[in-house]
Amino acid sequence: MSNSRPSCDRSLVLDGKVAMITGASSGIGAAAARLFAREGAAVVVTARRAERLESLVEEIRGSGGRALAVPGDVASADDVERVVRTAVDAFGRLDCAFNNAGFGTAGTDLHETGQDVYERTMDVNVRGVWNCLRSQVPVMLRDGGGTIVNTSSVAGQRATGASAAYVAAKHAVLGLTRAAAAEYGKRGIRVNALVVGSTLTEMMDRVVRELPELGRQFEQETLQKRMADPAEVAQAALWLCSDRSSFVTGAAVPVDGGTTAV
Repeated sequence: MSNSRPSCDRSLVLDGKVAMITGASSGIGAAAARLFAREGAAVVVTARRAERLESLVEEIRGSGGRALAVPGDVASADDVERVVRTAVDAFGRLDCAFNNAGFGTAGTDLHETGQDVYERTMDVNVRGVWNCLRSQVPVMLRDGGGTIVNTSSVAGQRATGASAAYVAAKHAVLGLTRAAAAEYGKRGIRVNALVVGSTLTEMMDRVVRELPELGRQFEQETLQKRMADPAEVAQAALWLCSDRSSFVTGAAVPVDGGTTAV
């Protein structure tokens, strides 16, 4: 009678990889951190809310995963550089990054949108991705390559019920993604974007509370007549960060329940 344990045919998608995830204190980012860790990655998570990050890290470690919290604001180049440097110091390298942090509003016309709202929207969504790319790319080039996924939106392809600032910012994320993919494709770095549809996140909860009719509109625009769970979006990010998507770069991958199909 054999005492050997039964073998498992399923390999871990990110086994041995090191991943950085921004906007990880809730929603899609937190879901991605849990998923990436379950799939074998050491995850370095960042966001402004330190207590939530620490709670997430404790949860991941309690389940046998590897995780490290580095609080910071993606709008700060120094903060982002510190996160990348800490990831490399702790785990030796950076294989993949999910630049997911976002900020958006809805329900206010362009001419009535405050300058502070515009600046914060652009800072988090555009400057944040810019800061991440500028810090992540050199480390990946040094080690022979890597994968980067940026979170865009249906608002990155057309006007939606979101603010004009958010629409502009998410269009810019697609531009940065394509430019980076073109520049670094021959040097082993793949860069893609998720075109995310309406998702049950804190930001969406706020919008729906203030503008319930907009929530109903978002649901009706999808072919599935519902919003996404954050974990569904995280699955797409996982695939793009993994070697299983090895011939995909410069893409805007819809995770939108069919919203952009019609």
